[in-house]
Amino acid sequence: MLSNLEGTLLALREGSRALELTQEATVDTMASLAEYRDNETGNHIIRTRHYVHLLARQLQQTSAGVACLDDSAVELLARSAPLHDIGKIGVPDEILLKPGRLTSEKFEEMKKHAEHGKDALMHAKAKLGDNHFLQLAAEIAWTHHEKWDGSGYPRGLSGEDIPLSGRIMAVADVYDALISRRVYKDASTHEQAMAYILDHSGSQFDPEVVRALQAVAEDFRTIARRFSDE
Repeated sequence: MLSNLEGTLLALREGSRALELTQEATVDTMASLAEYRDNETGNHIIRTRHYVHLLARQLQQTSAGVACLDDSAVELLARSAPLHDIGKIGVPDEILLKPGRLTSEKFEEMKKHAEHGKDALMHAKAKLGDNHFLQLAAEIAWTHHEKWDGSGYPRGLSGEDIPLSGRIMAVADVYDALISRRVYKDASTHEQAMAYILDHSGSQFDPEVVRALQAVAEDFRTIARRFSDE
């Protein structure tokens, strides 16, 4: 028979796990709202979550990750990753669902999804108080389209001024976009996606994150196959 203390500790652990499962379900639901509107991405949020987890784990072993990527940070990154495109909810259907490439004017409107996502998540954080999960999710949503050389959006950040979370998400997101079929393009192979990212290391992507990708490239291929849209 459990003592009062043991019973209390068990209840706390069960309550903590229930809260974690509720958080995961809420995140998946929120992320799916954006993905369903996009109507193209299928298992994109599942794949990118796994990619981010792999990259963060690999970076833990480097000087770039030692200072900021403990086990709890890695898990938090992976749980936050599905919300990277939540801001698409604020993009008009005529732009989000357009079958083909966007005009420069419409692309400027599409780019606002990074700001929309950050604003929505920070609004939720303001209501909930100090919440590291929502803070990180907002950071990812806001910065995953920034580029290492400063040519990205929405703020034109460069180098290590881009949060590590955004730099990791950028590699995961682009890899998955390349291997996914769209109405205006065929899916690239794993090799083609890897070649693109390697070619843009130091311009679009953080070279350290690209090196991490090279180390786990076969795991990326496995995840892409396991959670294929086909």
